[in-house]
Amino acid sequence: MKKVTIMMDDFLYQFYKKIGENAGGIKPEQVIVDSLFKLAGELSVNALNEKDHLKSKG
Repeated sequence: MKKVTIMMDDFLYQFYKKIGENAGGIKPEQVIVDSLFKLAGELSVNALNEKDHLKSKG
């Protein structure tokens, strides 16, 4: 497993911290990981749909 460091403003970290607190005490780091994982999945689906769309046109 690789370790990745992300620099972010304090206000953004506090945003993720508050989300984690409201979700039952999840650490901000885990909220960030989950958010990035979900975004990656959505981007992948969109890319596949776009590829299929372009393939059906040409």
